[in-house]
Amino acid sequence: MDSKGLSLKAGSLPLLLLLVSNLLLCKSVASLPVCPSGAANCQVSLRDLFDRAVILSHYIHNLSSEMFNEFDKRYAQGKGFFTKTINSCHTSSLPTPDDKEQAQQTKHEDLLNLVLTVLRSWNDPLYHLVAEMRGLQEAPDTILSRAIEIEEQNKQLLEGMEKIVGQVQPGVKENEVYSVWSGLPSLQMADEDTRLFAFYNLLHCLRRDSNKIDNYLKLLKCRLIYNNNC
Repeated sequence: MDSKGLSLKAGSLPLLLLLVSNLLLCKSVASLPVCPSGAANCQVSLRDLFDRAVILSHYIHNLSSEMFNEFDKRYAQGKGFFTKTINSCHTSSLPTPDDKEQAQQTKHEDLLNLVLTVLRSWNDPLYHLVAEMRGLQEAPDTILSRAIEIEEQNKQLLEGMEKIVGQVQPGVKENEVYSVWSGLPSLQMADEDTRLFAFYNLLHCLRRDSNKIDNYLKLLKCRLIYNNNC
């Protein structure tokens, strides 16, 4: 190999390493199990648990935003769906803080339990979202793949939050509280516009709730790990 070839390869090595690093991050950012598979009595520090939870929640919110935007462009243009989504989320009845200032005034125990409740409230709708989206006419693979990924990562985040609550509130018995979703019949309607709105509304609510969870977890991490010095 001549010196020119060696020079080109050497010069491109940092860029190649950066590209490989970014690719690995994209593949692994959501693969953050709380404990290694099969590990018994696994102990993870509260700081590490929050680090993983914040990464996961941000990842889920990004995916949900991308999925909603793509669905909106493909199926909802000119249909006036957005005006119908006001207070139509199945989690709207949950007492969530209205803004950042109100969230900062909320006890951390209440915020932690709220995050758990919201995550549990999405288990059922995410399962059916994936199942019904498989039958959506001409649904792009990108939308379906994001739905599948979000369903899986919601479970991972819920597991992590249960670990966090167990460390922050040891000995406190958890209640399996969640908001019931009853939107499956709408996802299965024969009328196309009604069915598309049901998908649109669910994706809109998912984007909204994933943003709330992301913000609450960042606030909780700042408060509990850094004593509000962030």
